[in-house]
Amino acid sequence: MKLTLSLSPCPNDTFMFDALLHGRIDTEGLRFEPTFADIEQLNAAVLHHHSDISKISYAVLPEILSDYQVLDSGSALGRGNGPLLVSRRPLRREELQGMSIAVPGLHTTANLLLERLFPGIGPRHPHLFSEIAPLIAQGAYPAGVLIHEGRFTYRTLDLLPIADLGLEWERQTALPLPLGAIVVSRRLEPALRKTIDRVLRRSIQYAFEHPEASADFVRQHAQELDEKVTRQHIDLFVNRYSLSLDKEGHQAVLQLLNLHDQEIFV
Repeated sequence: MKLTLSLSPCPNDTFMFDALLHGRIDTEGLRFEPTFADIEQLNAAVLHHHSDISKISYAVLPEILSDYQVLDSGSALGRGNGPLLVSRRPLRREELQGMSIAVPGLHTTANLLLERLFPGIGPRHPHLFSEIAPLIAQGAYPAGVLIHEGRFTYRTLDLLPIADLGLEWERQTALPLPLGAIVVSRRLEPALRKTIDRVLRRSIQYAFEHPEASADFVRQHAQELDEKVTRQHIDLFVNRYSLSLDKEGHQAVLQLLNLHDQEIFV
């Protein structure tokens, strides 16, 4: 059976899905047809139910719950891995009120966190995540929110950290931060959804046990070609919660989105 699969080109996704896409594991008869897009493009597409399986930002989940469930495997969720608010100069919290901010998409968890932790900040202007740090360095915006590889490279542009949104979340909730999820269409039979979840967990486990197997695939799609940065990215965003959200992960998702468990998870 062939299923459509929408992913970001980021190293954490390609690392996790490499074994599944390249026949390194038993896929239980499933075949996957992948497409790659920026996270905000994925968020927009899933609103129109374009794929059987898709990466999303957790922030968009409440809008698609009638069509999708969250797989227990594949999430980007953890501690110390949240978006960073950066600027060219030191800024006090009160200076952020009414300040024009670049964000990596209005449906992203980064934008949701910024709105929740810094109410009154904005207007917020969406840009491709890899464009934000250069735009701030060039003076197009006084500040912006960085995700993905931008967390590791912003200092090369002489930018300064203003706030770690993930750490702010952890201080307030004592929970890990849910960033991205893998969702599966409710049009598929429940048993098939569970099979997909099982196959993805097998793929991630293989990636942990054979970390070099995915190197070429990760490099092929990476926005940041520096292998040290790519490795940092994977180490930060692929962790035990990627194998299974478990109870703590479920609690974090529900609290971030102010949801009750309405068969959200496969």
